[in-house]
Amino acid sequence: MKYFKLFALILPMFMLAACSSSPNRDYEGDVAVEDLSAESSGVRGQGANGEDMGAETQVVVGEDSYAAGEWNNPSSPLYNRVVYFEYDSDTVRSEDQETLRAHGAYLAKNPNLTVRLEGHTDERGSREYNLALGERRALSVRQILMLQGASIDQFQVTSFGEERPAADGSDDYSWSQNRRVEIRYLGR
Repeated sequence: MKYFKLFALILPMFMLAACSSSPNRDYEGDVAVEDLSAESSGVRGQGANGEDMGAETQVVVGEDSYAAGEWNNPSSPLYNRVVYFEYDSDTVRSEDQETLRAHGAYLAKNPNLTVRLEGHTDERGSREYNLALGERRALSVRQILMLQGASIDQFQVTSFGEERPAADGSDDYSWSQNRRVEIRYLGR
């Protein structure tokens, strides 16, 4: 039985590795849609059962001031697609304002883009409370992005509450990594 569980965990990893040997690239009109790896997106985590949550980010790169290099350049505000929150708060921190202004401006320039805002919490609190808090966090991020000119039609808001932690553990560092909103670009 122990070997069966080990096999059940290892087999999907081999299958994922085989599928990820080349980047997924589709074309919609004149715009390329690239599937970014977790390493290039800066977002990676493990779920409650230890499964790799990876990154699902798709970026549509058009002909504007943010070329493909901006998404992979750590000094670009578009490189950061995670916003962190204080304990029991849905208020966006001042250090994340520049990042959200850049994403909002980018969305305003590219009305064909859709963004999924995924709200997360740490493990403290009830499941229902954490789902509501994750949603409020995502809505706070959406509001700031819309103030920069993005349209409400460009957003999907999802709350995972405590269900998809970025860091395992019950300590201050792990909790701080789990209180977040992830910005996921989707092609239309």
